[in-house]
Amino acid sequence: MSILSNKHILLGVTGSIAGYKAADLASKLAQAGALVDVILTGAGEKFVTPLTFQSVTGRRAYTDKDLWGNEAHVLHVSFGKTADLLVIAPCTADTIAKLANGIADNLLTVTALAARCPLVIAPAMDGGMFDHPATQENLAKLKERGAVIVGPAEGHLASGLTGAGRMSEPAEILGQVRIVLGRNGKLAGKRIVVTAGGTQEALDPVRAITNHSSGKQGYAIAQAALDAGADVCLITAPTALTQPVGARVIKVNSAMEMLNAVLAESADALIMAAAVADFTPKTPAKNKMKKRDGIPQVELTAAVDILGTVASSQLSGKRFHIVVGFAAESQNLLENAAEKLKSKKLDLIVANDISANDAGFAVDTNRVTFLFANGTKEILPLMSKTEVAEKIIEHTSKLLE
Repeated sequence: MSILSNKHILLGVTGSIAGYKAADLASKLAQAGALVDVILTGAGEKFVTPLTFQSVTGRRAYTDKDLWGNEAHVLHVSFGKTADLLVIAPCTADTIAKLANGIADNLLTVTALAARCPLVIAPAMDGGMFDHPATQENLAKLKERGAVIVGPAEGHLASGLTGAGRMSEPAEILGQVRIVLGRNGKLAGKRIVVTAGGTQEALDPVRAITNHSSGKQGYAIAQAALDAGADVCLITAPTALTQPVGARVIKVNSAMEMLNAVLAESADALIMAAAVADFTPKTPAKNKMKKRDGIPQVELTAAVDILGTVASSQLSGKRFHIVVGFAAESQNLLENAAEKLKSKKLDLIVANDISANDAGFAVDTNRVTFLFANGTKEILPLMSKTEVAEKIIEHTSKLLE
């Protein structure tokens, strides 16, 4: 289940051209399962209408008119009691100043005073306003009180100037929202290393031997670990996927580079979801191989065994308390996975049949079996890779207990 599922999110929208991004953010929050109530300031209404937000959230959007309506005496108090999180995006310099100094002259700011939930602010303003000492002092006050400030980014501003003031993109804000909601999760205070993607073994400066791994399962595991409150290091081979917000990302290409990156870390758990090459060219060509020179004869040698090396290094002192491996097989799935579980001294191995059309590489679903070091087994039905990732993190948490 998504960390946002059934969470009551208040989204404050103030007067900025970045209001159009707020509609996208509201949509993303709602799609993730959150119950989103939008509060627009008077200036915010000038840029985006309440109807826009009602259309993407399926819930009523509130304005200052509601401050003086039939619900006036309880509306902001009700919001303050029921909200899991207050997000203000975009948040202008004026609203930042009001929040910092306890000014409550509209529905949004009076709700902010009444709320006892975490506060996330995404500043948005034009040239020079963000860097002004008054704005910086106000943001410092809010940070000191526990507010999470997302951005702003640098770039082209509405005035035509360039500088800091652009509201962060909705995906970045959504990622920070997940981190805030998950910071007291079951892996809070734990360090998790996740590997993802398919390694690339160079044939020459242009070509490489690789595999069909998209990295989707590994990235989903990294996100699930973040949602559970973990400090996550993602060691990733090349992929087109967007990096999870909040993860420390180390980019590698080859199996050797991934091994070195893994051995440079120590953590509570290592989850090896990457598809690591079994073979690598013995002597990669220094220059691009040309077709006119004929078909090259490539001699292969065994690539480094990351899990085997980790298992050996654990004998001299545990680098990782828990090690989870993957077995992507096209035949004899459980037999091969069981052998790998034992030989690599794993705590858990995730076995999946890559010959199935709806599981394995590239697709968004997976059908896996968990084999544990104590001899137990759990067979999972077809589910999304996000759901598989949450199951893996659930078991990792239990193993760490």
